[in-house]
Amino acid sequence: MKQIRIVTPLTEIASRALRVGEEVLLSGVVYVARDEAHRRITEALGRGEPPSFNMEGAVIFYAGPSPARPGKPVGAIGPTTSYRMDPYSPLLIGMGVRGMIGKGARSPEVVASMVEHGAVYFGATGGIAALLASAVVASRVICYEDLGPEALRELEVRDMPLIVVIDSTGGSIYRKWP
Repeated sequence: MKQIRIVTPLTEIASRALRVGEEVLLSGVVYVARDEAHRRITEALGRGEPPSFNMEGAVIFYAGPSPARPGKPVGAIGPTTSYRMDPYSPLLIGMGVRGMIGKGARSPEVVASMVEHGAVYFGATGGIAALLASAVVASRVICYEDLGPEALRELEVRDMPLIVVIDSTGGSIYRKWP
């Protein structure tokens, strides 16, 4: 299967064209956030504060990178289990987040939001954290520095290898290949 090259910010046209099982090489800016950062982001939005990053076309990677070695932007960076972000995801998708990277199935509410707004969920295979880190060319903490590796970060990635796990039609690799 050929690999599809896509660049962030992810457009609705690009995300709606992707299908379950397709291999993607992702380049551009990706935001990294886990559970606590998601909670803080949604609480801030609930207070009427502006988003801490531009959500239109954003891709969020559910990960917490290990400390970087000298001369590297991040250490190993592998996906975390995505269902922990499910309570927060429909709001963020509704605000323009177009892609998510993680591992594991998503709730029906998240999938419904993806279908409505044209978002896609990418899988990054667990156990390849060193390979994924090699796709990161720059990293900076945006906010929540007190969370350490779980702080909200902005990464610049080049050719990060991913697979479409759930597409914008609701098609899921978990139903296609149990």
